[in-house]
Amino acid sequence: MAPKTERIQFLRAVRQLRCIRSFYAAAILPWAGSAAWTGLAGPREAGKYAQAVLLLVVFTALLVTATLALRRLAVPATGRPRAPRCPAQAAEHSPSRSA
Repeated sequence: MAPKTERIQFLRAVRQLRCIRSFYAAAILPWAGSAAWTGLAGPREAGKYAQAVLLLVVFTALLVTATLALRRLAVPATGRPRAPRCPAQAAEHSPSRSA
C-alpha cells in the first residue's frame, strides 16, 4: 500500500511545483516593470528601485529553484490521460453543467 501512496504524493508534489512555477513566472513580470519604471524615475526613487530589484531577484531565484526541482523529479510516463496542471485550468476545461 505504501508505494501507491508515495506515488500519489509524488504526483501531487509535481503538480504543485508546476502551479507555483507559473505563479513565480507571472510575478516576475510586474517586478521587472516596476524596477524599470522606478529606475527611470531618477535618484530620488532609489529606495523603491532597490525594493523592486530585490523582489525581482527573489522571484527569479524561486522560479529557478522550482524549475530545477521539477527537472530532478522525472515523472515516469503512464498510459493514463494527464490531469490539468493547476486547479484554475481544471475549472476552464471542465464540462459545463447546463440544464
